[in-house]
Amino acid sequence: MDHLLLTGVFLLVLLFLLGSGVWVGLSLVGVALTGMLLFTTRPAGDAMATTIWAASSTWTLTALPLFIWMGEILFRTRLSENLFRGLAPWMNALPGRLLHVNVAGCALFAAISGSSAATVATVGKMSIPELRRRSYPEKMIVGTLAGAGTLGLLIPPSIILIVYGVTVNESIAKLFMAGVAPGIMIALLFMGYIAFAAVTGKHRMPEPDAPVALQRRLRESLHLLPVLLLIAAVLGSIYAGIATATEAAVFGVVGALLLSALQGSLNRRTFAESLMGATRTSCMIALILAGSAFLSLAMGFTGLPRELAGWIASLELTPLTLIVFLTLFYIVLGCFLDGISAVVLTMAVVEPMIRQAGFDMIWFGIFLVVVVEMAQITPPIGFNLFVLQGMTNHDMAYIARAAVPMFFIMCLAVALLVAFPGVATWLPQSMVPAPG
Repeated sequence: MDHLLLTGVFLLVLLFLLGSGVWVGLSLVGVALTGMLLFTTRPAGDAMATTIWAASSTWTLTALPLFIWMGEILFRTRLSENLFRGLAPWMNALPGRLLHVNVAGCALFAAISGSSAATVATVGKMSIPELRRRSYPEKMIVGTLAGAGTLGLLIPPSIILIVYGVTVNESIAKLFMAGVAPGIMIALLFMGYIAFAAVTGKHRMPEPDAPVALQRRLRESLHLLPVLLLIAAVLGSIYAGIATATEAAVFGVVGALLLSALQGSLNRRTFAESLMGATRTSCMIALILAGSAFLSLAMGFTGLPRELAGWIASLELTPLTLIVFLTLFYIVLGCFLDGISAVVLTMAVVEPMIRQAGFDMIWFGIFLVVVVEMAQITPPIGFNLFVLQGMTNHDMAYIARAAVPMFFIMCLAVALLVAFPGVATWLPQSMVPAPG
């Protein structure tokens, strides 16, 4: 069967279902059923039941709801206040001063959250009022927060890296380790832009605060101690080979509950809210993964991924050309789908092409997440833009314009990742394997 006809049918059914308001997970199931019924002789019902059960019962997926719950618990604590108090005395000495708190705060919260939207909301609810009160440029406040919030997708524990790892059957622990250095690199690029804008006068900064004595800086830094201990418990246990990603997620949940209890923010209501929030998000992602698994099976029966991979191979694209093509493809796709949906929807076709081209799947996972991060700050479906719209009361066009410099900085990060793949691969190659 002609692969262009198959592709056209799949796309038409998918666009119809998504345009009709059907949930993404159910839309994927609908596309898969259409392909199975029209283009194969396989029994669609049996295949769907078996595949969805297998995709939903994998042990690796256990880490997903636990990390989501950890982020939900921490979102309801005074963590944003502690981050600002601990970071502000140190950032005040840098060009751009307290704007760096947006980036450093997002990077730290990303290391215990895994969600881009939660990172923006948590850091923003404290930093936006404080920076406005001190008369920092509004576009810089909004733009830096939009860009830095995307680190929640990359710096482990990352929800989307878990989804990618389950989809392509790669080690979650290695993907987590691979995201550390690129996440730090992107955070430093953002901070470099803030310093450049401050030094060149591109954005007028307010008068500096009075210098803070070293003793007070150290005292305020104690507010960061719970966050750093939680990061060490989660990421340190994985890197040291003490725990798998799922076991580290348990450490994270226990640590988040202890932190919440010590701050006095843990009660029956916040506990129930965090649990229900994590349940809703986990069920949504699990449904998307189940639909994606069934779609991958249906595509495999039709032979579409193999034919498309062969077609791409016949074009004799260089690896660099293929990466450029995929970058543009995912940026456009991210304008209409959230990151998780974009990844699971395309992996059945993209994975064979990437493996055939000889790319390291751990490296490609990090590359993919960085590109998907860019889509978080591009309209019309940039989730970070929606979160900031609710927090700042600006219209979407204003927020999108403020985020433009961050978008181009992330384009630079993609180029650096392609030019120097070791940024993503050196840490997982050196990690100690966890027992069990």
